[in-house]
This record gives sequence, C-alpha cells and structure tokens, in this order.
Amino acid sequence: MYGSDALGGVMDFHTITPELATGGHLLVEGNAFTRYASANEELSGNINLKLGGEKWGAFTSIGYTSVGDLRMGSNGPEEYLRPEYVVQIDGMDSIVPNPDPQVQVPSDMRLSNFIQKLRYKPNADWDLTYGFYYSRTSEYDRYDRLIEYRNGLPRSAVWYYGPMLWNMHNLQLQHVKSTGLYDVARLTMAYQLFEESRVDRSYRRSLERIREERVDAYSLNLDFQKKAGLSTWFYGAELVYNAVGSVGTDRDIDVGIVSEAASRYPDGSSWQSYALYASNKYTIRDNVTLQTGLRYNQVLLDASFDTAFYPFPFTEASLNRGALTGSVGLAWLPATNWQVNVNGSTGFRSPNIDDIGKVFDSEPGNVVVPNPALLPEYLWNGDLGIIWRQRQQTQIQVTGFYSWLNNAIVRRDFSLNGADSIDYDGTLSRVQALQNIDAAFVYGLEFSARWNVNRFLTFSGQLTWTEGKEQEETSGDNFVPLRHAPPLYATTRAIFQVKRFRCDVYADYNAAVPYEELAPSEKDKPHLYAVNSEGMPYSPSWATLNIMAGYQIVHWLNIQLGMENLTDVRYRPYSSGIVAPGRNIIVALRSSF
Repeated sequence: MYGSDALGGVMDFHTITPELATGGHLLVEGNAFTRYASANEELSGNINLKLGGEKWGAFTSIGYTSVGDLRMGSNGPEEYLRPEYVVQIDGMDSIVPNPDPQVQVPSDMRLSNFIQKLRYKPNADWDLTYGFYYSRTSEYDRYDRLIEYRNGLPRSAVWYYGPMLWNMHNLQLQHVKSTGLYDVARLTMAYQLFEESRVDRSYRRSLERIREERVDAYSLNLDFQKKAGLSTWFYGAELVYNAVGSVGTDRDIDVGIVSEAASRYPDGSSWQSYALYASNKYTIRDNVTLQTGLRYNQVLLDASFDTAFYPFPFTEASLNRGALTGSVGLAWLPATNWQVNVNGSTGFRSPNIDDIGKVFDSEPGNVVVPNPALLPEYLWNGDLGIIWRQRQQTQIQVTGFYSWLNNAIVRRDFSLNGADSIDYDGTLSRVQALQNIDAAFVYGLEFSARWNVNRFLTFSGQLTWTEGKEQEETSGDNFVPLRHAPPLYATTRAIFQVKRFRCDVYADYNAAVPYEELAPSEKDKPHLYAVNSEGMPYSPSWATLNIMAGYQIVHWLNIQLGMENLTDVRYRPYSSGIVAPGRNIIVALRSSF
C-alpha cells in the first residue's frame, strides 16, 4: 500500500481535517502554542483556526521556529567540545577561539510553516478536500562538516544549506456509498516542489561551490475499501513521477567570477513508479484475524551524465524493474489476557536518482561517484510478538524480528576509469560508489511493560536491542557491522496525574558502541566520536534524566514546564553529526478558543 521504499514499515502522518458545523451554527475554533527552550534559545509559535459551515470547512495553520546555536552538556568527552571556529576578518579566513566551547557554533536556523485546507461536502456521499502546504527554512550550517580538520586546520571555511523550500498541493475526493466494487473510494492527486542548495568553500581558498537542486513530484493514488462478510478488502493503484533538476556553479569570492561547474545529480533525470495493490483483513473467528496483501511495483529511472567535469566512462543510466511483494499477518487471542501477533513480508526498493547518480564527498578522503549498474534490493522479514494484559492495569509485550536483505545497497570502494583515487576539491580521494552486496541482515528484540498502579500513577519501560551485519565485500563470508543498526536503547518513566496536574519523569539510556563494532563508514569519521584508551573512535554510553510537568490553569489555557538532561550529560547519539542538548529548560503555553 505504501510503496517500494517502505522496506521497514512506514510512519503515516495525517494533518487536521477541516470540521463541518452541526445544528445550523457556524463553527469557529482555534488553538495557539508557544514554547521556549534554553539549550538553543528556541522560540516557537503556532496558531491555527477552524471555520465550518454545514457543507464547507476550512483549516489554517501558521507556525514559526527560531533556534540559536545549540549548547551541549558539561559532563562528557572533551572531544565533543568546539574550541574554535572560522570567521572572515578583513576578507581572510581566520580561526578564532570559541568563548564557550560547549556552544556548537554555528548551528542556528529558522523555520516557517503554513497550511491551508478547504473542505466541501455537498451531501452524505461526496467529500472534497484541498490542501496547500508551505515550508521554508533559513540558511543553516552543516555542523559536522565544519568540525572536520585537514593537516591540522579546518577543512572548510563555510559549509551550509541554502534556504530549503517545500510546498505541496493536495486534492482528495472521497465517495462513501455501498456499491458492488467499494464502500469507500478515494482519489488523491498531489504536486510537490522541493528546492535546496549546498554551498561550501575550503579554508583559505577563494573558490566557493554552489550546488542547487529542484524536484517536481507528481502523484496519483486511487484507493478502495469494501466490506464483504467477514472480510474487508483494500485495493488500489499508485502513480508517481519525479523530475530532478540539478545545476552546479563555482564562484571566486575574491574576484567575483562565476563559472559553470559539475552538478550534484544528473540534470534532467526522472524517476517513475507504477503500482497495484490489494490486501484483505479476514476475521476467522472472534479471536483470530488474518491479514494478507500483495503489491506489484514497476520502477523506471532515466539519467544522463555530463562528462565535461568528470571523465565518467558512461553517459547515461536507465532502469526498468518490477517486483511482486506480499505480506501475511495473524493476530490470535488464545485467552483473555494473551495476544500473539505473527507477521511475514517481502519488500522491494529500486534505486532512485540519489542512489545511482550523485557525486559527493561522503567523509574526508572519500568521494562517491555514480554507479549506473546498481540494482534493486529485496527484503524478507518476519516478526513474532506476544502481549500479556491483566485487565486495564498491567501489560507486558515482547517482540522479536529478523530481516534479510538481498542485493543490499551499500557504499564500497570503486574505481573510475581504472583508478581507485581521483582529485576531488583539491584532495586526492578514494573512489567509492553505492553497490549491491549479496546479503545484509538485521535482527532484534523489543520489550515493553506498563503498570497502572492506580488512577493517579503509571510506570512504564521499553528496551530495544538491534543487531545488524552486512557483507564486507560484494560477496563472501566476512560480515561487518551495519551502520544503520542502532545500539541498545531503553526508556523508563513514571507518570503522575491528578485533576489538572500531570507530571512525567523519565530516563533515556543508550549503550556504547566500541570501536570494533563501528561500521566501516563510521570509522572514517573520527571527528564525530570520542576516543578510547587506545586512541580509536567509539561511541560512549549515556543516560539522561528528564522531567515534564503540565497544569491546566483554566479550560482554555495549559502551561508546561520541563527540564531535559537534568544532570547536564554531554553525549552524541550514535552516528549523529551534532552533540545533543545539555540541560534544557522548557516553558510552553497552549491555548484554545
């Protein structure tokens, strides 16, 4: 139902649907929200308004967020500190000391959002909704690139993203009427525009690289739902077309000369996806439900490469691949207090333009080049979950899963015209490319528990352990850690609620990742990690204690006060490009009318 990229599942978000009035009265409702956070001097605000008549409704939302440079904690590895940064003084890049090394300079940004939705429901059968979404950021720096060093000096003087723009037009028509083919039919058409740019310049070099991208995305979804006896059918079709534009420019900041340069992606490339799906939810007995599904997906890709800047031994890439994937799931309640869930599924992900066509430096000394021979990857997945409940008071859940990926897409050493290294931005860099390996796998366990002591107090906890491996070479028996498998993490919390007051005290835990268990690509990023006793990079364990309290002052006004990371721990989540916030005081107000 959700497409070829949904190998590990999806997060399905829905924005607010405009409401209609009842009883002949005009509906007018609204909400306002504002928040302050001390760790980055965040100021956020949002206001939304609902208007509704008997046949029409409208929803408007305006939001703005401004954050300053993020402050890390006081207690942790010194490798995470930011002792100095680069500024221009009299037209020359200069290194200046950071007056507060715990402040990650620069990491500030601003974000504005706008949503406008209109709904028209002429009768009980038809429902039409239009939505417009707009989001824009300020320029914001790539902090992890600005803390890289080369020969004892900062590698980059500037490295930032230009303002990112995203907007979407979405039109949805729904028909609710029992027919031979469906009870509910839904047609959704959407157009999205996405623009972003990257600007970087090496330390004390005058050449500034500007890479600008634009993606126009068109989609059409047709979804049906039909109840038939003990079964409910879901079926439909999806069409997606993405047009990618990408240009490169070099600018000499000393003399102002602008020249054409290599683009990040092949300009004028396209990606298309066509799919049909059907799924069935069948109630075998009152305590047994079976859900099955099939999806066929065909993906097409076309790209043309410009050899004026890089001597690629190819000028184009094309892909036309399809796959039939399926899923089966069973929910069984063998007794009043027990539930067993069993699921099996296959998945398919075809390479996109980002996979096949981009040129970028992944980390110091490595440059990734296009690989038009890249093929789709296929997933086989299974999971088993057991839930025990004791009335509404206690619940314990254990889930285990295993996923095996065939033709997995990973980054590996490569060659370009027989050379294993090329000059990239003045640095002799090892050539790499995304390639298919025979196998990668991920497996793990999740445990959660909740105890409602009484109507005022609840304790809960959750723990997740994940292990992932991928082949070291494109084939063979040697496996190395999979980068995207997170370390062991857990959360415990206690929630106390009485009348208008609610308090949530919780702790987050994360296990260490020793050097031996770091993925090869992470070992090439020592600037992101602490150093062990042998001088090798690793990710230390960490834990934070947090508290959040809220009080409903009156029916239309709620205040929240909280403090995250009470002990001011200095930690960087595994593989993150920025250190997490230190002690963070939060004040928020919510109002409704």
